[in-house]
Amino acid sequence: MTEILRWRVGDVRITRVQEWEGVGMRFVLPDATAENLAGVDWIGPFVDESGEAVGSVHSLVVEVDDRRIVVDTCIGNGKERLPARNWHLRQGPFLEDLDAAGFPVDTVDTVVCTHLHTDHVGWNTRLVDDRWVPTFRQARTLVTEAEWDHWRHTELEAMRPTLEDSVQPLFDADLVDLVGVDHEIADGVRFEHTPGHTPGHVSVRINSRGEAGVITGDVFHHPAQIARVDWSNVADSDPEAADLTRRSFLARYADTPTLVIGTHFAGPTAGRLVRDGDTFRLDP
Repeated sequence: MTEILRWRVGDVRITRVQEWEGVGMRFVLPDATAENLAGVDWIGPFVDESGEAVGSVHSLVVEVDDRRIVVDTCIGNGKERLPARNWHLRQGPFLEDLDAAGFPVDTVDTVVCTHLHTDHVGWNTRLVDDRWVPTFRQARTLVTEAEWDHWRHTELEAMRPTLEDSVQPLFDADLVDLVGVDHEIADGVRFEHTPGHTPGHVSVRINSRGEAGVITGDVFHHPAQIARVDWSNVADSDPEAADLTRRSFLARYADTPTLVIGTHFAGPTAGRLVRDGDTFRLDP
């Protein structure tokens, strides 16, 4: 089992349960070459020994009082995901790791999809008797109306398997709540609209006992984008809007005590944003 990371924001507890970690970020961040990353002097915890960017796919479990909220559900097992070879028909122990971390699936009451890309909804379902059935059977799954409206009308062929095996079965089981982009999930936990990567993309803001945290979603795919905010993600549906969102996110949270938890950040995964001359850095 990979290392379980845990943080506290006031009375709210956040736990990282990782499904996958590895190099290969350039398929979404073409500027993240080892040569370019070497110019970011604080990037060491987020690259491998050869200087290549390391990424992570993980869920973040947010505990508020007796609530158990899973933010994003990773890739999933047994799903056809070519050309993403590391994700195609994978078989891994994610559910066992989630259980070992203290979160059996039937104790989860809410699932949050920051957006509907394949590496954020995979464990929404699992294969049982040749059918994709909901994994978190006791949970309501929250999807923003803007996100669903965008993808249910998509003609992007690459998204069809994801929608068919990881999203539609939840609608069929009446487990989805379509909500606004500023929806309050629980006391002190709410959506923050961060569009650009997808139209209905949200981050998750946490406030408790005077402390603050934010789960980024895919505002950033790698911490290097904090220093090189102009590095665009090829999967951004609206690159201009995504760029504006990154810049406003950095301006809003830099030099504040807010704990920033990266949805795809490997290594320490979380830290504080700090102004660093004309740019920014993440201090783990």
